[in-house]
Order: sequence, then C-alpha cells, then structure tokens
Amino acid sequence: MHIIAAIDSFKGSCSTIEAARAVARGIAKIDRTARVTIVPIADGGEGTCLALSEGLSGVLHHKLVRGPLGESIDAVFAVLPDGTGVVELAAASGLTLLTEDNRNPMLASTFGTGQLIAAALDEGCRRLIIGLGGSATNDGGTGLARALGIQFYDEFGRLLPEGGAALADLHHIDTSGLDRRLAASEVIIACDVNNPLCGPQGASAVFGPQKGASPLEVTQLDAALFHYASILKTQLGIDLASLPGAGAAGGAAMALLAFCNGRIRRGIDVMLDLANFDTLLQTADLVITGEGRIDSQTVFGKVPIGVAARAKQKQVPVIAITGCIAEGAEAVYEQGIDVLLSIANGPISLEYSMQHAETLIEATAERILRLLQIGKSF
Repeated sequence: MHIIAAIDSFKGSCSTIEAARAVARGIAKIDRTARVTIVPIADGGEGTCLALSEGLSGVLHHKLVRGPLGESIDAVFAVLPDGTGVVELAAASGLTLLTEDNRNPMLASTFGTGQLIAAALDEGCRRLIIGLGGSATNDGGTGLARALGIQFYDEFGRLLPEGGAALADLHHIDTSGLDRRLAASEVIIACDVNNPLCGPQGASAVFGPQKGASPLEVTQLDAALFHYASILKTQLGIDLASLPGAGAAGGAAMALLAFCNGRIRRGIDVMLDLANFDTLLQTADLVITGEGRIDSQTVFGKVPIGVAARAKQKQVPVIAITGCIAEGAEAVYEQGIDVLLSIANGPISLEYSMQHAETLIEATAERILRLLQIGKSF
C-alpha cells in the first residue's frame, strides 16, 4: 500500500513535516510494509521555507534584514536542489514579527522581503518563488521594490518615507536602478487570495484591520494604494490594479507583477508541483491531508482542498484529519474529500490538543489503518 501524507501545519502545534511524520508512525504500527510518502505543504506564509527545505532537501540561508518597522531581524530563505530560491514574505515582513500593540500598516514596510530576494539572487537563483501569506504590511510592495533598486519620490523630489500611508504623496517612480538580474529571472508569486489592490474587496479593506488599521486608516490606505496604481498607470503604462490577486500581502503582489515580471499562481499548486505530486499519485492508494481547523472557509483555497482536487483527478481517495471540525466543515465533501476525522480522542481542551498534536495525529493514522484493514476483510 502506498499512502501520501500531504498535511498543512497545525499552527502553533507542529509543522507540515512533523504532522506527516506522525502519520507515518501511526501507519507503521499497523502495517510496516506500507510505503508512506511525505509531501511538504505550505500556503506561502510562515514556515514555507522550512517546509520546502526539509521536504525537498533544500538549504536554508540566514540573512540580517529590516523587519516591518525597520528593526534588524534574522530571516531565512531557501535554495532548493534545482537552484530555485524560495522567499516567504512573512519571514521579513510578517505579522507574527510584531506584537499586537505594534501593528501599524500605515508605516510597515516590505523592504526586508526585497533584501531576501536580492540575497537569493546573490546565491545564483534565477527562479524565485515568493510566498505572500501573513504580511504585516500595506505598502503596495514599494518597500521590497526599494530594496531592489527602485526609488519613489514626492512632488518636491524627496524620497518618500516607507509604509502605506506615504503613498498618498507619490509623484514619481524611478525604475532605472532596478536590479538587472530580475530581467533574466522567473518570479512566481505564490498567492491564495484573489483580492484586487483597491476597493471593498481590496488589500486595505479586507486585510487592513487585522494588521492594526482603524476604519479611518483603512480609508486612507485604500486611497493611497489607488493613487499608487494611478501613478503606475500614467507614468509606466502598468495597469494591474484590478487583477485578481494584485492586493495580496497589502499589495506586495502588485510590485512583484509590475517591477519583477512576476506571475501569480495558487500557492498550493506551486507547492504540489515542486513535490511532483501528480507523479506520486499515479501509484498512490490513499492520500491523507488536513490542517488544524476545518470549517466552511476551508473550501476557499485552503491546503486540504487543493490536495483533494489533484487526488480526485487520479481517482485516489482522500481522508482529511483536523484538530477541529467546525461549523460548515461538511462542505469539504463536495470538494473531493471522502472522509473527515478529528484527531481529538475525547472531550479535550484546545490547549491539550495543541500540546499533544503529534501524538493525536499518530493515533488517528493508526485508527485509519485499522479501518482500512476491516474494509479488506469484506
């Protein structure tokens, strides 16, 4: 029997690799002859580099960069065996790098992400995957663009301060200093949201509040991004503001599209392609996927649904495991998941579940194998 374990991280409990290894241990307790293939999965946010580095034998590189508010931080990027560089915006410009009291999308910058991109180019990477989950920023990606050589000026010829609010004063963009290596590079934007840059469904309105923006600041940030888009259109002939996904990570996708010749792809598809998932499915008897919580929102581009969609194309059954089966979770049954199981082994607390996630996942995998063995007897 060949089983694929392609499980998203259980946030705050275990990584994608740790969860998959727990599945493998549970299966081995019942069937030591079963072959378990561990597929690293991530959504482009925090942990993406680590997942791909561990799962695909890549190398992590450390770089001292600027954090969201200019503080010096040690961030990582990965270089895969084929030379692909993997940068996660969350590593340098992520929300988890700030305390709740320090969140400020009016000032937060993606400059550190640009530094990581430059560092990957220094390592010889000419194929770059940029994961955009978990940002603390709303600067339209102008911070990362600055780190790659672009300058942004106000009407008096002064360099703009960093952050989303300053874009309201943008008058001129100078692209002459853009890192020339990008012209010879492939830039893939791993993104699982379809939000445009501005408007009711744009970066500021939808994601600004969770980054610390007040209602008034949301309005100001949205207007600043609209002005930024208008300058891009009139000066550079770049009109991408309404493109689905351009608003990802506070508009960081916009800068990657406009200045780095980036192209947007669903994050889960990027990860599955890197792992040669379709090839693995050709000999698979079962796929086990999952994440920490499955609810009505899971069907909107979350990891288990992306995994299940690929598996269904090859007619491979899919079991999803989770720490919490919440309201609306049954919607996943219409998206390719055949069975949904909780790892909870009783009326346990969230704290207990998070502290013992790997043990609970292992026990759940063991129960799955026992059920499969019963099925074979009929």
